[in-house]
Amino acid sequence: MPPPAGCPAHAEQYRFPMYAHEFAADPYAAYAYMRERYGSVAPVYLDPDAPATLVIGYHAAVRILHDTERFPADPRMWQQTVPAHCPILPMMEYRPNALRSAGAAHTRYRTANVDALDNVRQHVLHSTVQQAALPLINQICVTGQADLLTQYAHPLTFQVLNAILGCPPEIGQRVAAGMAAIFEGVNAEQGNAMLAQALTELVDLKRRHPGMDITTGLLMHPTHLDDLEMLHQLVTLYGAGIEPQTNLIANTLRLMLSDDRFSGDVLRGSLSVRDALDELLFVDPPLANYCVSYPPVPVEVDGVVLPAHQPVVISMAACNNDPAIASDYRAGNRSHLTWSAGPHVCPAQPLAYLIAQVAIEQILDALPEMELAVPVDRLTYRPGPFHRSLTALPVHFPPSPRLTLT
Repeated sequence: MPPPAGCPAHAEQYRFPMYAHEFAADPYAAYAYMRERYGSVAPVYLDPDAPATLVIGYHAAVRILHDTERFPADPRMWQQTVPAHCPILPMMEYRPNALRSAGAAHTRYRTANVDALDNVRQHVLHSTVQQAALPLINQICVTGQADLLTQYAHPLTFQVLNAILGCPPEIGQRVAAGMAAIFEGVNAEQGNAMLAQALTELVDLKRRHPGMDITTGLLMHPTHLDDLEMLHQLVTLYGAGIEPQTNLIANTLRLMLSDDRFSGDVLRGSLSVRDALDELLFVDPPLANYCVSYPPVPVEVDGVVLPAHQPVVISMAACNNDPAIASDYRAGNRSHLTWSAGPHVCPAQPLAYLIAQVAIEQILDALPEMELAVPVDRLTYRPGPFHRSLTALPVHFPPSPRLTLT
């Protein structure tokens, strides 16, 4: 995706608008052009009011992700320069959580989250996903057609996350609406307020009625998180648990239904759903660009001086596909950066893998003759600098009777 006509006279002054529909339509062409023009780091706009640097080189990204002194995650200086209405602000602003902290604060928040996540028993989670999948499959199996994004991947992810966080549906619906507004960048400020109110109610509920769930685990943790800190731990968990998880399920299904290596081999048993997940996580990660840091002083990366207090965004999608680490074999190869790396690596990887794997296995077992309803190159993606999210995943299949849970 070369610079459009009318861009600044000098190519190096051009910043790629990652918020544009054109970028969402073909981000990998944009990454390739950036790599050819700039090397491992490229100037971009996350929003018209938010210039940033996008890291598209794998080795540069690994160095940055492990260098929290020169690349801390605290955005407070940067956000003073951004208009309050900027739609990406809720995705990037300071919150008292592990994602936006360093040093002792980061250790404190991360310890609480890791311990709470470790309390989730995998066999219980497996059953929870199965129980969520069954009624969703039964709603569509008799019809012969469905949108797997809105009728399966999203509601399943939402229900499972609410279950392990101990969140009742009436609160969870507002959480989902607020989080969607934040990811979309449409009415993001209003979505942020809606999210905060709903999560405050959840914390109050679990304080009165504790349970065997992640929210209660955070409340009872020896770190003694206060109400504001509790709110922002839950923001992080929901942010990581709804949109990226939904996209992981939907995009892996898209891969399996469109690629002959998977659409044939998976159903014959020579490749597993886990192999498909590994492939998807490597070549087309559901959270394509994130892991943001904010250098406190100008810093040089591969011969380019990055300005102080301006966001440095890791493109997991571009880095995973960097020709410098190219490999023809992805199955079982988990050297990708989709889960980040270094001190901020995602602590929920086993849970995310399990939810996606069980969800995909359930729908494939129930509807083994399922096919895409449109050619894969006619599927479209929502605009936005961070996610890799389909607008729909339409499929058709022979109608079948409803299932019973055994």
